Amino acid sequence: MDRALEYLDLPEGLAERIRACNSTYTVRFGVRLRGRMYSFTGWRSVHSEHVEPAKGGIRFDPSANAEEVEALAALMSLKCALVDIPFGGSKGALCIDPREWEVHELERITRRFTQELAKRNLISPGRNVPAPDMGTGEREMAWMVDEYKRTGPSDIVNANACVTGKPLSSGGIAGRTEATGRGVQYAIQSYLRDPNQNGVGGERDLSKLTVCVQGFGNVGYHAAKFLSEENKARIVCVVERDGYIWQPKGLDVEAVKQHQLSTGSILGFPDATSHTDNEKGLTVACDILIPAAMESAITRDNAHKVQAGLIVEAANGPISFDAEQILFQKGVVILPDLFVNAGGVIVSYFEWVKNLTHIPFGLMERRRRERRNLQIISALEAMTGKLFPAEIRDEFLEGGEEIDLVRSGLEDIMSAAYKRIAALLKSRPELRDFRTSAYHIALNRIADAYKAIGI
Repeated sequence: MDRALEYLDLPEGLAERIRACNSTYTVRFGVRLRGRMYSFTGWRSVHSEHVEPAKGGIRFDPSANAEEVEALAALMSLKCALVDIPFGGSKGALCIDPREWEVHELERITRRFTQELAKRNLISPGRNVPAPDMGTGEREMAWMVDEYKRTGPSDIVNANACVTGKPLSSGGIAGRTEATGRGVQYAIQSYLRDPNQNGVGGERDLSKLTVCVQGFGNVGYHAAKFLSEENKARIVCVVERDGYIWQPKGLDVEAVKQHQLSTGSILGFPDATSHTDNEKGLTVACDILIPAAMESAITRDNAHKVQAGLIVEAANGPISFDAEQILFQKGVVILPDLFVNAGGVIVSYFEWVKNLTHIPFGLMERRRRERRNLQIISALEAMTGKLFPAEIRDEFLEGGEEIDLVRSGLEDIMSAAYKRIAALLKSRPELRDFRTSAYHIALNRIADAYKAIGI
């Protein structure tokens, strides 16, 4: 923030106001489990309410703390401002290891946490809207929305919009689970299509580039899947907490995922070499490195060993401040987290809008588009005297399912955000890198919002 703020001419004191979180709430509560009382600690931080509701995920992580939650809330404010989504920034965490609890126990803990948030108006369709994060998913969001409804909110009609990332059966939206990984794909495509950039070592064709993915959870898996299946990129390395697997010819991403689900680890995958030193996985020879796991995966201790030409931050804060200076000196290009992993909050916005309008995406237009496309086919056949190709006829006639519209909207927003970042960096070369340019845009928008409301 400080580096970007140097290039912004803000009224005295406004930068300090933007930097600090508005509020952080610590909640401590007990749940009777296994014949005794267990105490839990959680946090919900609101960084900025220049736009409401505030938006941000909730993570279940035994190493979570208030400072981390505040940092992530600030990042959410910047992320939403950058991609022009009308949310302020918030974040939450519960200090818990989900693997230590049975499903029914985890449900009781989640419901109690939801009660504590609801008491403080920290979960609400119009004030604060959580979403999944590390250690949580659709299941936890379904529990939360159900518990929120039980608390008797005044606006019960719109209660489904109190959280996003829900299952389809609970008011979710098609494409939310894949959203962050899909956004990573669109971010890389936007960069490689930019005529003002040199691609990766001069190469712009993803099918000729190699990729290493660190973290094979929801984000890393979907990013690797889409890049390999749709762009034909070679995923040569996958890194997890217990080691990494290497296959220079390219890994079958879906097969690796099934192996992980059946054995609990990516190691031992039959068509790759397994290594137990996960640190080395970040420094293998590849064109694109996608850190999609924890914060500070790349530090000053290992940054000089990184061989990738492009790093795409799918995780929040995977590169430490010191490490970034080393990578910049090496000429490594970094696409920053507040842009790259914004796909989750973008599609969360779509879900929130769907819940408030109570109309599935495409419902009012699908049949009209199909009739229009049929008329186009008929006209082409009449003009040419030839039948429309049968192999593409059905796809052309398709009016667009919800998933198609979600992907289209996500790609459009990601592409537009990249163009803004790249255009500013081109006009202001003193900003130096994509991160500073992105922060400049986001901070300027937040500052304008504060000025507009007289703060």
